[in-house]
Amino acid sequence: MTSPSVSSSPPVDRRDLRKAFVASLTGTSLEWYDFAVYSAAAALVFPVLFFPAADPLTGLLLAFSTYAVGYVSRPLGGVVFGRLGDVIGRKQVLVVTLVLIGVATFLIGLLPSYGTIGVAAPILLVLLRFAQGVGVGGEWGGAVLLSSEFGDPRRRGFWASAAQVGPPAGNLLSNGVLALLTVLLTDQQFLDWGWRLAFLLSAVLVAFGLWIRLKLEDTPVFKAIAESRDRPSAPVREVLTAERRPLLAGILSRIGPDVSYALFTVFVLTFATSQLGFSRSEVLGAILIGSALQLPAIPLAGALTDRVNRRVVYGVAAAIAAVWPFVFFPMISGGSFGLLVLGVVVGLALHSFMYGPQAAFVTEQFSPRLRYTGSSLAYTIAGVVGGAIAPLAFTALSGGTGNWVPVAVYLAVACALTVAGLVLGRDPDHAEDEAYLSVTP
Repeated sequence: MTSPSVSSSPPVDRRDLRKAFVASLTGTSLEWYDFAVYSAAAALVFPVLFFPAADPLTGLLLAFSTYAVGYVSRPLGGVVFGRLGDVIGRKQVLVVTLVLIGVATFLIGLLPSYGTIGVAAPILLVLLRFAQGVGVGGEWGGAVLLSSEFGDPRRRGFWASAAQVGPPAGNLLSNGVLALLTVLLTDQQFLDWGWRLAFLLSAVLVAFGLWIRLKLEDTPVFKAIAESRDRPSAPVREVLTAERRPLLAGILSRIGPDVSYALFTVFVLTFATSQLGFSRSEVLGAILIGSALQLPAIPLAGALTDRVNRRVVYGVAAAIAAVWPFVFFPMISGGSFGLLVLGVVVGLALHSFMYGPQAAFVTEQFSPRLRYTGSSLAYTIAGVVGGAIAPLAFTALSGGTGNWVPVAVYLAVACALTVAGLVLGRDPDHAEDEAYLSVTP
């Protein structure tokens, strides 16, 4: 193995750093817009149009199972695109993942319903959802590296948070579009064709995201790795054999935030409308407000962990998040819209203080030459264990009866696993990056 030289990577231009931040932010925002639109449709539309059943709970479970497919397929994307990201570069892989998710989402918007083509409709829906998941599985690790590897490793918490702003930004866009459609259209119009508009809008977002990413060069760290001939030939095997503890730490650290996000952006939509009598627009409005406040909270949390120990901030937020559902559900049981907004805002704020530093924490567990693969594997495997089954588990645990206690316990256990991952993990080693990257002031 050839030791890299600092001189192999020139100082980073501040304009490139800003472009990398924007490219990371816009790409993940687009992809999470796609995912969030699907999540909302799984709760509101798909049980009727694609999974008709005599029992409404069965239809809902089937619809959420397609939501889970988008997570189960992520490890495939993590393996394929993570490996390519460490071998051929970050930028090229990120262009492919962007196109894959955008095309799959656009096609969902054109998909005929069960009433038109029968059983082929849910089959095609699952296949397109699978393609979305493969793309997202390869996207996250690269988007994080795109911004963090252009920046000062001592400020990785802030620069890596660009990709983390994507989920609330995408959620904000998607719920804003859905809320507008529910206001402008009748329930029947929304069910017949209105929901499709939100999916078809992805074509515009893909074009913008591609324009940003194609203008950017690959990261200085990857170019230096390539110049030093230090690229791994079998990165997946190396991670699984040489970096198992970092991988386990990364996986566990993500479970609590994933489950928390599913509760306050997906399950609450179903629970509050079906069990507590809130209107669909009220719940979407609460999620919209909470997501808007996450936009500044996530980079703030990331920046805070550049000054205060990252694992401590992350762990405190996880501990409070474990307790919050036991406050949240009794708070909203009276049907107050104000308390619903407050509860969702606090829940998503706690998520922000886990999610903001998460990208930096996960990527800094791995050596630079294996970061794309290691980060992608940790992200996607945790997504299956955490985010994929959470809506299904929540729906099954509540059983359509309004019993929220098992749901709260489920989140508490998930947060406990996250704390365990933080204990297993390590603090950043800036010397690893400085061996490749000349840090600019």
